[in-house]
Amino acid sequence: MVRLGSLAISSGENLRAYRLVNSKFPPIALFDDVADAKDFEALFQLQSLTNPRLQNEIGRLELVARDEIPFGITGCAYATAPFTHVNPEGSRFSDGSFGVLYLADSMGTAIAEVRYHQARYWSNVPGLSYERFTFRGLTCRFNDTGMKDATAVPLTDPIYAPEDYSHSRQWGHELKRTGCPGLRYNSVRSPGNICWALMTPRPVTSIIQTGHYEMIWSNQIIGINRIATLESR
Repeated sequence: MVRLGSLAISSGENLRAYRLVNSKFPPIALFDDVADAKDFEALFQLQSLTNPRLQNEIGRLELVARDEIPFGITGCAYATAPFTHVNPEGSRFSDGSFGVLYLADSMGTAIAEVRYHQARYWSNVPGLSYERFTFRGLTCRFNDTGMKDATAVPLTDPIYAPEDYSHSRQWGHELKRTGCPGLRYNSVRSPGNICWALMTPRPVTSIIQTGHYEMIWSNQIIGINRIATLESR
C-alpha cells in the first residue's frame, strides 16, 4: 500500500470540475445570501427565530469552521452542503464523521460515480419497480494548491478497492487531521478518469448549475438522460 505522505503535492492550479447532486436536496439559500461569516451569524440568528426548520436546512454547522466557508462566491451553498449534511454511512474517504466534496473531471465521470452508488441504494428499496430520479449537474471551479496527488497510485492499491473503504478512509482521516485541502485520485467507477476529494470547501471559487439529468430505474438503471441544459458561465 502506498503511503499518503509519499504523494506529490500540487503547487496550485485553477481547475474546472463537475458534480451531480440529487434534485430532492435544494440549495441552502442562507449561505448564498451573505458575504462573510459575520453577516452569516447575524442572519442565521435572526432567521432561526422565525424558521423552525432552519437547523435541518443548514445541517450540522459545527462540522465546518466558519473561516473555511467560501462566503461571497457563486454557489456557496453547493460548496458547503457536503460538509454540513454528512452521509452517516460514509464514503470512500470518510467514515461518516466529516464531509467530503467529491468532484470529477467531466460530467460523464460524475455520472458514472453517482450511477454506481444510486444503483446500490435503489436495489435495496423494497417494491421499487419503476421510477425516475432527477439530478442537478454542477460545474465547479477551484484551486488545488496543497492537495495531494494519488493519480500515480495504481488501481490495484487498496485505497481503490471497489467495496472495502477501510484503507482509503485512513487516508481521509490523515488528510483531515493534517489540514490538507484535498486529494486528486483515479476514478474507480470510470477508469482512466480523475476525481477530487476536497476536505474543505475553502478552495472552491464558484459552483453553478449547468444542467438537469434523469436516471430511470427498472430493477436496474436502464437509462440516463440530460433533460435540460443551462448556460454555463
